[in-house]
Amino acid sequence: MRWKTGLACGLLIAWAMPVHAGEAAARTSEPRTFEQLAPDIDARFAAFQAEAHVPGLVYGVVDTRGPVYVKGIGVQDLEARRPVTADSVFRIASMTKAFTALAILQLRDEGKLRLDDLAEDHVPEMRGWVYPTADSPRIRVRDLLHHVGGLVTDDPWGDRQQVLSNAQFAQIISAGVPFSRVPQSQHEYSNFGYALLGRVVSAASGMAYGDYVRSRILAPLGMDATGYEVGDVPRDRLAVGYRWENARWSEEPAMRDGAFGAMGGLVTSANDYARWIAFLLSAWPARDDPDTGPIRRATVREIAQGLNFVSVATRIGSSGADACPQAAAYAMGWRVAQDCDLGLTLAHGGGYPGYGSHVMLMPERGVAIFVLTNRTYSGPSAPAWDAAVAMDRAGLLVERPVPVSADVDALFAAARAAYAAGDLGPLQGSLAMNFLLDRSADNWSAEFARLKGEVGECAAVEQLAPTGALSARFRLACAQGKLDGSLLLAPTRPATVQALRLRVVPPG
Repeated sequence: MRWKTGLACGLLIAWAMPVHAGEAAARTSEPRTFEQLAPDIDARFAAFQAEAHVPGLVYGVVDTRGPVYVKGIGVQDLEARRPVTADSVFRIASMTKAFTALAILQLRDEGKLRLDDLAEDHVPEMRGWVYPTADSPRIRVRDLLHHVGGLVTDDPWGDRQQVLSNAQFAQIISAGVPFSRVPQSQHEYSNFGYALLGRVVSAASGMAYGDYVRSRILAPLGMDATGYEVGDVPRDRLAVGYRWENARWSEEPAMRDGAFGAMGGLVTSANDYARWIAFLLSAWPARDDPDTGPIRRATVREIAQGLNFVSVATRIGSSGADACPQAAAYAMGWRVAQDCDLGLTLAHGGGYPGYGSHVMLMPERGVAIFVLTNRTYSGPSAPAWDAAVAMDRAGLLVERPVPVSADVDALFAAARAAYAAGDLGPLQGSLAMNFLLDRSADNWSAEFARLKGEVGECAAVEQLAPTGALSARFRLACAQGKLDGSLLLAPTRPATVQALRLRVVPPG
């Protein structure tokens, strides 16, 4: 059936952006509320749908409380032309890996495995593998999590293994694999590796992989519309998967759940997936509140730890060409990057016969964006990242401030008093043992005099920006200019100053 324009769309707006709108001045003249920005975001996804020949998609903005904005465009099936809604069920492909990774970490927390266990201790069929060199390390569970097991990248071969039975997969494992590289030497993405993690979950838990995820993660989060068997989804809710080939649509075969489900088999709706994303976001920041989720907050935050092989990457989307390069690595089921504007980001795409998806979290801002589509390998990452950048430029993404600790507050006040006094007297008894070895008291008095000669007395604090519980940057407003500085405390009790730095801010 040919794709037709003018298809119906479903719309659900849960509530307006509750936390971040209006909390900071907009970075540009763009709208300052999410309601004002929504038409721009809608237009980005609508343009992508048309240009990429996607029958239907659904996208959502989520914060720690749940969905902020969810919208469907197009149809979930071309035959009945049912509109996409927040309850339409899509296969999310490799975004499944995040569930598998947290299942592994949950079992680790319960003492049923260790990340440094050899994978073959849980998957005995791996024991006969011939490694590429005599000094190759044997694959650990953590190597599979981070895609550093030396296995060859296997998109799209891995997608078509979804229907393998566990017995068939066991035969493939027992036959051994050709290695692409020595394990632990370089990152290389492997669906096969995450399928092996599914077997690790089963062996460590004593349950089938899918049953474990459903009972220990999905059910506690109330994700009742989420599972692994596409055949269980009612036809009137299923987003049927299509390919666009020779300027025509054709329906992709629906692959049943099988041995590769751990790498890409999950099916879910936007409403259900938003529960998952809100749960992940709620792990930030670290705090004293009781842990109420199925997995500890500290364990969720652990997924952001990339394993060594950091790369320099261009931000996805139209702003990438002009944005700062990202430092990126593959963590546990997520691509993790530090972005100049968006801060810490966790992202992952999903590509599958009949489906394409993307999700990106900004945990320091408490906001995430995801998009699910029903076209083979549609790759909807660009509009998701462009929407995030638009929200940032509109001032809607506000980084949670680091609180000022009592130690920093007290010693910062003492440092200001020392500047006012012209000597280190106010810091007496609060200096770490290295401080006067690094710079004499007389030299500090001379330095205070020199600075006062340039900028005068500094009566006001323009900014105190903690960079941790034991460090901070600051700016002082002075009579004839400004001073920038930093304060660093020593790792001892009681709190003492190990370093104080001051510099005059150049005019203009």
